[in-house]
Amino acid sequence: MGESIKNRYEFVILFDVENGNPNGDPDAGNMPRIDPETGHGIVTDVCIKRKIRNYVEILKEDSEGYKIYVKEGAVLNKQHETAYIGLGIDVKDDKKAKANREPLRDFMCKNFYDIRAFGAVMTTKINCGQVRGPIQINFARSIDPIVTQEVTITRMAVTTEKDAESKTNEMGRKHIVPYALYKTEGYISANIAKKTTGFSETDLELLWEAIINMFEHDHSASRGKMAVRKLIVFEHESELGNAPSHKLFDLIDVKKKEENMTARAYSDYNVKIDSSSVPNGVKIIEKL
Repeated sequence: MGESIKNRYEFVILFDVENGNPNGDPDAGNMPRIDPETGHGIVTDVCIKRKIRNYVEILKEDSEGYKIYVKEGAVLNKQHETAYIGLGIDVKDDKKAKANREPLRDFMCKNFYDIRAFGAVMTTKINCGQVRGPIQINFARSIDPIVTQEVTITRMAVTTEKDAESKTNEMGRKHIVPYALYKTEGYISANIAKKTTGFSETDLELLWEAIINMFEHDHSASRGKMAVRKLIVFEHESELGNAPSHKLFDLIDVKKKEENMTARAYSDYNVKIDSSSVPNGVKIIEKL
């Protein structure tokens, strides 16, 4: 995995959805998440990190150093047990476990990619401590307000024999966004990577690859057509950074080509990067 990263980074992701639900809200009947004040669509950071984890899991297949901690069907205490076994500590020996909290945490960072990247709270019954990850991602918001549609669908089969006596099909509903372009920002701290998780240059390249491909192996009927359109990276010359992150994010402007048009494709938007105003010590890299 190599040495931890030496430079601070920020990044911006643009992704879109067509005729799908990018992130359903369980508190609203699984409708697309929306800001009730502005009407803009929302995709949570948890959702985005889930896609990144899934891609790494598919690519690395639990190879050494690239296991995924938070994954479907995982029992977290069982994940923690691997650290105790690896360090020869009895899970019932609370005194020894407490004395070795840092080695236990380091073991988890070394073996689980998503802990190295995003951190984790591992203070369950089988305790491995907690660690703050160097990568933080904001909620994604749509560039423009979204319009959600409720589509009635029909299944030409019934569930039970009793249902078959009175009907021949089942009706259902599906929530979609006809089209929306979303933007999210992320931060990568070289200082946290160095001090705690050991997130490396190799891990960083895998992160970029995972972001670019995070929807390619996640297609489903409910999510429609989703794709990452842009990945713009700000690389600082130093560990602590050479400019405030918000000033870098302000250099990217995304607007519809015509103000009053209804956007139905990525080509309906202009994406401009003000390269002339990039602060000294910062480099812009367009990964996509």
